[in-house]
Amino acid sequence: MELRWTVQILTLRTPFRTAHGGSDTRRNVIVSVEQQGQIGWGEAAGLSYHGESEAGILAHLQRAAPVLASVAEPLDSEAALDAVLDRLPEGSRAATAALDLALHDLWGRHQGLPLYRLLGLDPGQAPNTSFTVGLDTPDAMARRAAASGLPLLKLKLGGDDDEAIVAAVRDACPDATLRVDANAGWSRERAAALIPHLARHGLEFVEQPLAADDVDGLRRLRGLGLGVPIYADESVRTADDVTRLAGAVDGVVIKLMKCGGLRAARRAIAAARAGGMRVMIGCMIESSVGVTAAAHLAPLCDEADLDGPLLVTDDPFRGVGYSGARLRLPDGPGLGVTPRVTPRNVDFMA
Repeated sequence: MELRWTVQILTLRTPFRTAHGGSDTRRNVIVSVEQQGQIGWGEAAGLSYHGESEAGILAHLQRAAPVLASVAEPLDSEAALDAVLDRLPEGSRAATAALDLALHDLWGRHQGLPLYRLLGLDPGQAPNTSFTVGLDTPDAMARRAAASGLPLLKLKLGGDDDEAIVAAVRDACPDATLRVDANAGWSRERAAALIPHLARHGLEFVEQPLAADDVDGLRRLRGLGLGVPIYADESVRTADDVTRLAGAVDGVVIKLMKCGGLRAARRAIAAARAGGMRVMIGCMIESSVGVTAAAHLAPLCDEADLDGPLLVTDDPFRGVGYSGARLRLPDGPGLGVTPRVTPRNVDFMA
């Protein structure tokens, strides 16, 4: 197997702010794994507050390249796929995710079947996706929400105008389903005081109200019976994290880039089900490579937040499609993604 990679710069349609900060571009890493004339594609999207860096991702890929170069056996079964994944070095979860995605894609391409079929899943059972509105002034967020025309909206909060934002968006989009995401931006006291006010505007759930490591705070907040389900995102990386959150939250957000790819995500989903929690499959700012991979697992989940391709202007791949909020999975083999042009923001390296 030959591993190659390139840094891909994605330009956001509008500057994207959360409680962690803001940007108008993202630098992701696109990888390819080639074997017997077939190419599998993957993507790494790392964020500093998850302990990731571009240098760390590239260093991990450098370590993985000779491991994959020694693999001669075709990926003709899930057992063969697992055997290769088990040989990969430990380290950056975003880089691990990119390799995992590319190998799953290669497996499907060798078999000539979409990944969802190999996993025994029905794409028609995928939940609708939300559309994310980045943190801004109440008026700006209300305009952006209304302009989307979409029925399921996730509002980034964690600033000084949180209640005004939700009120403005609700006025502009009276029929929309609203989710809010504080990105760990509230204290225990602020969350307990604010959530009942936000709930008056009709919320589906509140995502990550407290610091990522404050599991006890999440448990106490949920115990207050504030009338809105509480989901954890930044608190969740591995299946072990999911298990620790049982009873502390109503649901968890699983992202391939946090947990290390599709195989690890399936384990995390299983852990959530064992703990009686709902599951939302989510994404970072990613191209259609990462988001399409996540969409293949959407039939296992209750909610989806897979809008990455809708947020960027220069997606280098075709993959998952959208009919309003409805996800449409491609029917090609593997992930079903195809490059629009060869990704070349930075030359491929091996």
